[in-house]
Amino acid sequence: MTTSVTRLPRRMPGWAKVVTALVLVLVVLFAGIRLAVLPGIKDLFGTETHDRSGPALLKSIQDMSRYDAASGNFQVVVDLEKDSKYLPDAIRGTRTLYVGAGTVDAYVDLGRVGRGDVSVNGDRTSATLRLPHAQLGKPALDPDHSYAVSKQRGLLDRLGDLFSDNPDSEQAVQKLAVRHIGDAAKDSGLTTRAETNTTAMLDGLLRSLGFKEVHVSYGG
Repeated sequence: MTTSVTRLPRRMPGWAKVVTALVLVLVVLFAGIRLAVLPGIKDLFGTETHDRSGPALLKSIQDMSRYDAASGNFQVVVDLEKDSKYLPDAIRGTRTLYVGAGTVDAYVDLGRVGRGDVSVNGDRTSATLRLPHAQLGKPALDPDHSYAVSKQRGLLDRLGDLFSDNPDSEQAVQKLAVRHIGDAAKDSGLTTRAETNTTAMLDGLLRSLGFKEVHVSYGG
């Protein structure tokens, strides 16, 4: 009587494990550098760009009653770094150096001026106006003058870029640049300049209509 013996699978020898691990590391590194050793390989066969966007649709129209009296130009250098708690930066982490340029407008909302805020004397030679304080508009980032100076990414982040464009990284520095520009506008004295310019505009306008005295104040 013969009994069949089932052979147990042999364990992989140590040297084979080392070779396998080395091959996997080389594959990851090769993917991570994204063929950087071959400059221009992406354009080897040439590329064409086609704009197949649909027509822009008008969603709404809003009447504006504000007087844009001043505009400030700002520039900020954003240094944004994201690290992993348990991995070194060379493996997982990003650091982006970004120059953001943008503008902030300061305006006076003339639509908030009521009848009680304007008074004229009997012979229409003197006018008194009370206007709301100037406000700051939303910062507008200028894409033509904003750019990334450098981008440092860990190995895993580079590998992830192979499968997605990862637009969130660009949006993060842009949002941070907008926030810093808005904060700088608050401390720039832009609203004071806007009120001065608005006063000068109204003074010139009313004097051209025959008024001899023009008094403009701000409040509310």
